[in-house]
Amino acid sequence: MREPSHTAVGTWSGGRYLHFGEAISEERLEALLRPSDGLDTLLTADAYGAGEADRLLGRALAGSDRDCFCLVGAIGHDIYEGERDGARGFPRFTDARLRGAGGTAYADYVRMAAERSLQRLGVDAFDVLLLHNPDRTGYRSEVVWDALRAVRDDGLTRQLGVAPGPANGFTLDVIDCFERFGELIDWAMVILNPLEPWPGELCLAAADAHDVRVIARVVDYGGLFWDDVRPGHDFAPRDHRTFRPAGWVQAGVDKLERLRPIAERHGLTLAQLAAQWCLAHDGVACVAPTLIQESGGRPIEVKRAELLATPSELVLDGDEVAQIRAIGDNTGAMALKGAGPDHEGEPRPDRWGLSPQLRAVARRWGIDPDRDLLQLTPARG
Repeated sequence: MREPSHTAVGTWSGGRYLHFGEAISEERLEALLRPSDGLDTLLTADAYGAGEADRLLGRALAGSDRDCFCLVGAIGHDIYEGERDGARGFPRFTDARLRGAGGTAYADYVRMAAERSLQRLGVDAFDVLLLHNPDRTGYRSEVVWDALRAVRDDGLTRQLGVAPGPANGFTLDVIDCFERFGELIDWAMVILNPLEPWPGELCLAAADAHDVRVIARVVDYGGLFWDDVRPGHDFAPRDHRTFRPAGWVQAGVDKLERLRPIAERHGLTLAQLAAQWCLAHDGVACVAPTLIQESGGRPIEVKRAELLATPSELVLDGDEVAQIRAIGDNTGAMALKGAGPDHEGEPRPDRWGLSPQLRAVARRWGIDPDRDLLQLTPARG
């Protein structure tokens, strides 16, 4: 069993299970995920391909010594009894339409989901098991976290964590989760990169204070840091990045040109610069960008090698970290998910109002929800 290393690859790469770029073949994705050449940390989630990503990663891991890789899994979307709702995916297992909170319903589901994911992967235990994209109940329920504690104590995973998402936000929810269950939480996976420092940066102090290490995802900023997406890029109709606002590629490329001299000064590619910037933050211990095969772009295998060549030692100084953050400042650029001061009406699976408890959390961590968690008008590019 191993700790996550400073770089990792997830089964969402390669376009087969989440629509980023061109979908590569199963054989090619297996080779991409196979532990080798310094790749020793792999991430998967049972919701990707409704279990198919687990199976493919299991084939990639077959024959590898269990001590040579770190396996991070994620459960939370009910792919067994839930009905997929288009692009929204499967409902959370805590959805009241599926099961109530009483009795052993949550505990039974958590154990079953962990065991079935491990069966598909062909291993006995995770190194880290994440609660994947929780709803309000997942962040706050002692029953849910007692269920996760039980699978850890019974040896199905060595450590536990939480993965807010899938979109940006959930800031106060995840901090509240750290405060409630920090003694159980070893890892959190959050969106963070030089062109999206906000809002992920707002939870880093709380993570560090509760000894929660952070896995940064979307480090590549929708593929721009791989340096083969240009203005006018032809995204396929189902590409996961089409949710981004018009003009995001041009605005991002303009900022990349301002970052390029910093990367070149340290002998880094832009993707390596993004990884280094994330790792320079207290508590961030691992980066997991998306490896994307763009139409006409560089081979995805080259990007894998580039990621694995990222230095583990930090090369950016504090002034450079601040300069990069200023160039990429995206504060207020989007509407956030989770608890927010601008939500009205009934709670939704990924959006709800601020409770007095969460406003108290905000005060404790110096966050003003009406200033720090709102989309600006007009949105910044």
